[in-house]
Amino acid sequence: MTREMHQHGTEELCDAGLEIYARALREGHLPSAEAAAAPCLIDNGVLHPAVEDLDRLEPVPPTVVLQRLLRSSEDRIADERRRGQRMADVFEPLMRLGRRDVPTEDTPALRILSSKERTGQAIEEAMAEGRKELLAIQPHDSHVAKRPDILEGAMKRDQAFLDRGARIRTLYQHTNRHAPYTRARYELLRGDVEARTLDEVTERLIIVDRTVAFIPASADRSLALEVRHPALIAYFANTFDRLWHLATPMHPQAVRQPTLNGITPRQRAIAALLIEGHTDTDIADRLGMNVRTARVHIAKLAATLGSESRAQLGYLIAESGILRQRDGDQ
Repeated sequence: MTREMHQHGTEELCDAGLEIYARALREGHLPSAEAAAAPCLIDNGVLHPAVEDLDRLEPVPPTVVLQRLLRSSEDRIADERRRGQRMADVFEPLMRLGRRDVPTEDTPALRILSSKERTGQAIEEAMAEGRKELLAIQPHDSHVAKRPDILEGAMKRDQAFLDRGARIRTLYQHTNRHAPYTRARYELLRGDVEARTLDEVTERLIIVDRTVAFIPASADRSLALEVRHPALIAYFANTFDRLWHLATPMHPQAVRQPTLNGITPRQRAIAALLIEGHTDTDIADRLGMNVRTARVHIAKLAATLGSESRAQLGYLIAESGILRQRDGDQ
């Protein structure tokens, strides 16, 4: 057998080589001519010429051979890992530049979007491909409200989505019910559009066709996470559906929340947070209002319940039963 016909990996022994090596171990040595059928034994140092007789081959102990072959395999794996890392380093900036023009089975389940501009582009791409449904949770964002260009672009994107026969359902905080840009949005959009509100909502969430979702990945929303994992999408959609059933309709037909015993729905929401020990600032932040407005509501609540101090207010809230009434409404 020629050397060309006997090629295989350096960290393995062929069947012929194993048979010859086993015989050499049993007999202690072999004539060199018998190793011609497996030149890998000489190449890998499994057999070596005897010092006193160069025509005789002696076997290297199996423990030594094994360690040598394992070390060779580990070195090869380490080289492949270094090569893979070099390739990843080369392609990483190219992948950031690449566009998702054609979705494939290799589309990552999670992807970080590195700027608000890139996030907006990814949402537009997803909605351009969408045909069924957009689910959105939109907390109060005064910055967006002051950017007519962003609002105009979002309106065009949403209308194009609706024109394809899709529908849009959006959850807002109650503070957005009378915001000018929110009213304008629903006065102009044509199609299957619904909106509801809650005292508190989660962070921003956008789900397109229940196949891709976008959530913030940093506190300032400069980073976003694009999610395509089916289990996570199902979890987000289920959370949205549950919040939707608890929310108060705002569009197309607004429903006014009832005032009970002189306590408005907003004051009941504040009362619940007061009982939990939140500060005025925390309450304002969670309910999407400024601190001054929150304190006005707290003062009105105290006056209605006849409270003269913050500590007494908590006691009177608990005794009044207004929070039990609030739970009964839902």
